[in-house]
Amino acid sequence: MRNWLVSAAVVALLGAGVVEAQPYGGRLGGPDFPAATPDQRVDYGNDPMQRLDFWRAKNQFAAAPLVVFVHGGGWSRGSKDNATGRWKAVHYAEQGYAFASIDYRLVPGNTVEDEAQDVAQALKALLDRAQALGIDKRRVVLMGHSAGAHLVALVGTDERYLRAAGLSFADLAGVIPIDGAGYDVPVQMADAGAFMKSTYQQAFGTNLERERQLSPTLHAEAPNAPRFLLLHVQRPDGIRQAQEFAAALRKGGTAVEVQQFTGNGLMAHMEINRRLGDPGYAATPVVDAWLKRVFAR
Repeated sequence: MRNWLVSAAVVALLGAGVVEAQPYGGRLGGPDFPAATPDQRVDYGNDPMQRLDFWRAKNQFAAAPLVVFVHGGGWSRGSKDNATGRWKAVHYAEQGYAFASIDYRLVPGNTVEDEAQDVAQALKALLDRAQALGIDKRRVVLMGHSAGAHLVALVGTDERYLRAAGLSFADLAGVIPIDGAGYDVPVQMADAGAFMKSTYQQAFGTNLERERQLSPTLHAEAPNAPRFLLLHVQRPDGIRQAQEFAAALRKGGTAVEVQQFTGNGLMAHMEINRRLGDPGYAATPVVDAWLKRVFAR
C-alpha cells in the first residue's frame, strides 16, 4: 500500500442555531487510561452531530487558554467519544488549559466543506461562552488528527470558514495538525492506492478545482493562522505532505515547526492520537513546550 489515512472499516472498528451549554455526565476512560468526565456539553448547531464536550482547566483562577480537538476517521467515521484519546482531556486540563473535543457532520450525508464550517462554528460557540466557561479568547489552538488534521489545517489557511462563523485568523493562536496526509488533495488522490481510493473520492469527488480548494497547502500563502506545529510518524505520504505543507507555510511567512516520531503504518498513526497527553509518550512534551511558547505570547 503506497498510501492510507484511516480506512472507514478500521475506524468503524475503533471506535446552525446555538443552544445553551448543558451539564454532561459522559465519561471517557478505561483500565489503562485516566478517566475524564466532561464538565459540559455544548450543542453548536441543530444537527445531532453538531456537539462538543468541554473540560475546564484545573486549578486555574484566571481565564484559561483553549485547545480544541477535531477527530479523524476518513471524513466519514469517528466521533469525539472514541477518537479523542483518553489522555488529552486530563492532561491539558492539568496543564491549565481548557479543552474541547468536537463532533461534526460526516460525509456522504454532508460535505468536507460542511465539516470545516462545523469546526469554525464549534469554535464560535465556545468563544461566545468564553466568560462563562473560563476561556481566554486571545489564546486558542486548534488540534486535529488524521482527517481532523486536514480540517484544522484547512480552517487555519482558508479564512472563509472562520469568516462565515463571524471569526478570523486573529481568533487563533496556532494550529496542530497530527499525522495528516491530505494537505495537498490532488497529489494525495493521485498517489492513493486502491486501499484508500474510495475514501478520498467519497470525501473530495473528482473535480480538480474542488480538490484544490480543499487543499491547505494550496492556501498557505499569507494570511494564515499565526503558527503551526505539524506532527507525523514515519509513513512516506505523511512525511511528504507535511514537508510540502510546511514549505508552503514558510514561503507565505507563517511560523511552522515539524516534528517526526517513530513508527510507520496504521498502529503508529493510531498511537500518536491515542497516547498524546500521556507523559510517557514522546510527542507529549513536544506539544507541551510548543503550547507554552504560543500561549505565553
